Amino acid sequence: MRVFSASSRDFSDLAVMKANSIRLPFQTPVAARVRELASAALRLAARALPSQCALCGNLSQSLLCDGCDAQYWNEPRLRCATCALPMAASAIRRERENTRLHCAACLESPPAFNDTLALADYRAPLDTLAVELKFRARLAAGEAFARNLRAAFEDSDLPAPDLIVPVPLSHTRLVARGYNQAWAIARPLARMMSVRADATIVTRVRHTSAQSRLDQETRRRNVASAFAVSGDVRGRHIGVVDDVMTSGATLDALARTLKLAGARRVTNFVALRTPKD
Repeated sequence: MRVFSASSRDFSDLAVMKANSIRLPFQTPVAARVRELASAALRLAARALPSQCALCGNLSQSLLCDGCDAQYWNEPRLRCATCALPMAASAIRRERENTRLHCAACLESPPAFNDTLALADYRAPLDTLAVELKFRARLAAGEAFARNLRAAFEDSDLPAPDLIVPVPLSHTRLVARGYNQAWAIARPLARMMSVRADATIVTRVRHTSAQSRLDQETRRRNVASAFAVSGDVRGRHIGVVDDVMTSGATLDALARTLKLAGARRVTNFVALRTPKD
């Protein structure tokens, strides 16, 4: 049995989804109005319920309280511009101060994607939000990740993508989970950036083992031919969204597939990045 988070925000997300699925015996303006009123009533009820900060447990009407929201999203980290791997100051190799940083691995063997924007490291306490989103349908975490990714993008010098897509799940995993956690981030992010989003243009055509259980080389082989592009991406800059980036093998395979289909540029938007593989 799937266990859902009990916060009022998550109740609102799931309840509104249920309200929007109400089907009356006939379709009329009155029926549509009933559905709208049901959704509004459920939102109002959810806001009236007490809620707790997802990280510290203090009372909060948002996913995070003001203190946690201010503290944990602004992690001062030097990152590789290509893969977002955290870099030590001693490892930096650049000729000028305004030169973008790149890790040794990306300089020696560049991946198929061009850039990666990451909010923070995958570690406590923010890893809790990723786990809640991925396994407990805490959809408000997707909105929070999207809001902060959009702020990070505004502070960067990266060009805006033409289209935003989530890393797709296989049909088997999508049916088992009931939703794609990457789409829960990608959809609000695209709305905030005024960019079109599409969850169907890229598909995962092969069910693969969970990447977290594999070593780096096995991960690359695991996803080498896992994706297919069904729409026209020729000459376009594609933004790819995922919740967690570990080795980068999945994102590299997806970017390679997109570029073979004619994509001009691929930028990754990831919520959290593992400090080390």
